[in-house]
Amino acid sequence: MSVNNQLISTYSQASFPQKSEKIVGNKIKYRRYNWIFLLSLFLPIVGVGVFNIIVDPYDVFNTPNFLGINHSKPRKDNSDRLFKATDIIRIKPVTVLMGSSKTKQGLDTNYPALKNEQPAYNVGLNAITAYELRRYLEHSIANQKELSLAIVGIDFLMFNSFTKTRGSFAEYRLTKQYISPKDIIKVAFSLNAVLASKEAIIDSKKTSLDDIPYEENGFMPVLNPDPNQTKDKFRYAINNYFKSHAKYKLSTPLIELKKIVDLCQKNKIKLIVFISPSHATQWEAIRATGEWSTFEEWKREVVKITPVFDFSGYNSIASEPIHSGMENYRDNFHYTKKIGDLVLNRILDYREADVPDDFGILINPENIEFHLVKIRQDREFWAKNNSNEVKLVEEIKQKYDASLN
Repeated sequence: MSVNNQLISTYSQASFPQKSEKIVGNKIKYRRYNWIFLLSLFLPIVGVGVFNIIVDPYDVFNTPNFLGINHSKPRKDNSDRLFKATDIIRIKPVTVLMGSSKTKQGLDTNYPALKNEQPAYNVGLNAITAYELRRYLEHSIANQKELSLAIVGIDFLMFNSFTKTRGSFAEYRLTKQYISPKDIIKVAFSLNAVLASKEAIIDSKKTSLDDIPYEENGFMPVLNPDPNQTKDKFRYAINNYFKSHAKYKLSTPLIELKKIVDLCQKNKIKLIVFISPSHATQWEAIRATGEWSTFEEWKREVVKITPVFDFSGYNSIASEPIHSGMENYRDNFHYTKKIGDLVLNRILDYREADVPDDFGILINPENIEFHLVKIRQDREFWAKNNSNEVKLVEEIKQKYDASLN
């Protein structure tokens, strides 16, 4: 053996751990260091999990939020079905405010009308279906046997048989009193979670605390809206309604609403149901799809099941003209906290003198027909005085129809 080869052999033996070997016949079998290989794989995975848990991009683990590091979480809004299920497990509210994104953006659980109903939690979910509404109520009951008040905002859209639950809805996480292991893995170790954490860190460096919409109680008001975008938001929302609900079939009888009423009666929960407010152009959009009679029939079916406060229609709040400085609505569908406060005033008998007389009418089988006639009359008066907004809805509908051809 040459000197160089001897030096190389000696260096190799001194520098690296030797594998033990076993001779079997003419073959040499090596006992490999499997544990080192596994550890090399395991440690990065653990690091990713720790990173995502610390940043907590969906606010699932309730880890501290640090200003400039992880206080802004842009992907949280579209993960409401996930983090609100875990919040209910942690907070165990005795009051729940339920409904669509209207409820999420409009009803403040810290409003003084609810000061004796705490802890309260806003379970408003984007594009919620009636089925999901019932399932999240069951989840709330499973985690708080003392649940005493359920305020439920319902919409015509929830009862469209063609509307399906979103892909982010998961049965496995509901009615449990612990975070599902599947969700823990998804939030801690998935690539999407890593990207969401990265986005949270980047956004936290440029977004002030005053611009963070989410509060700890699930309420998400729209903060600092750009008034120059108001008309565009109305156009977008009206067009989106046609895309999603031009095809409509009423799910009758309203089985899920009946199940919600029965659940509350069985568990001695006070239930208050209301039809959510929207801008007058939303009701025009329903009319433009030819479903106004279906909308009225829906209300008839609702009052067969429970009395309901009706905040829909062409009332003084809904008739606010579309302009850059709007106070009542952010688009044709979503109302502001100011209007949400009026809703709570009406349904909770709190400062009712602040509420316009035509806003929030309690309807039942006895007065439903009179009420529907009154709304039709209000519409004729509104249309005569707001021809530009009537025309706006018609133009958007025509463009939508043209896009289908």
